[in-house]
Amino acid sequence: MFSHQRRNACVLGLVTVLATLGCKRGAGSGTGPGAHAELTKLRYMAAPGIVSPVELAEDLGYLAPLKLDYVSNTTSGPQSIQAVVTGDVDIGSAFNGAILKLIAAGAPIRAVVGSYGVDPDIWGGYYVTEQSPIRNARDVIGKKVAVNTVGAHQEFALKEYLARNRVSQQDIKQVTLVSLPPINVEQALRQGQTDVSVLSSVYRDRALERGGLRLLFSDLELFGTFTAGSYVLRNDFVQRQPKAARLFVEGVGKALDYSRQTPRAQLLERFASIIAKRKRNEDASILKYWKSYGVASAHGRIEARDFELWIDWMVRVGELRPGQLQSSSVYTNELNATTAK
Repeated sequence: MFSHQRRNACVLGLVTVLATLGCKRGAGSGTGPGAHAELTKLRYMAAPGIVSPVELAEDLGYLAPLKLDYVSNTTSGPQSIQAVVTGDVDIGSAFNGAILKLIAAGAPIRAVVGSYGVDPDIWGGYYVTEQSPIRNARDVIGKKVAVNTVGAHQEFALKEYLARNRVSQQDIKQVTLVSLPPINVEQALRQGQTDVSVLSSVYRDRALERGGLRLLFSDLELFGTFTAGSYVLRNDFVQRQPKAARLFVEGVGKALDYSRQTPRAQLLERFASIIAKRKRNEDASILKYWKSYGVASAHGRIEARDFELWIDWMVRVGELRPGQLQSSSVYTNELNATTAK
């Protein structure tokens, strides 16, 4: 089932994050007393072997005079944005549904620019082996599904797929989520440790190149093209460091535009150079499978639909009360220069 222990751990972690918020309110760049001095660095988390939009923005000079300050790696969007809430980093990125959950719990953050999405080039596929008896939604009941993290994009899409195919909420609870780093989900599926594994972006294409897998469904089939995740900033960070906040948002927006307009081969060369320069002993071989960041709107602008889709879904399954959150209260485009009239 969707383990009560996992769910309770997630809730406990969220409570801990919010409880420590007061203790760390002055921690980090631009959030403490006297922090009105202009920032020189933005603390952030990275994903190994991947170049994020903000890392591309820095390399292109779009963040200048700001520099990125690498704190650690993460494979989890919720971990990334929780670190923003606690003041351990300045910027973070996660699935929009995870952002909603954190804001609903009282986190003082807002989404400010798109970070990743779903389009015909980049999407998440729910795969089984070719020999698997799993052929439809009901076959997933009682099975193990590998996702990158509990409570994020991949869990939402799985539940939506099951619900659309008339699987009851009681039966949905019989599905076990197995949280694994994206780099490990293919191996877990092939070795029989999971029955279904979610493969997306570079990891999907690399797995399909090896053969032996069959697509059950995809998030693209469910939702079409949309911006799925966003970067967030703390509200007090924006108030205390408006220049840095705007530089960050505009820089990411320009980098997203650049990624669409630049020939892929040229872009991959830059990605390889960025990974080599940061010297973190990473495997850059998966770069050749990169195709798109998938952000739907020009300059990374956030659309109301990007959050309303998940607000409606969370109300429908009882994770939010009707009217508890409005999309206008969880994101802003005010820092995005292209929205200025």
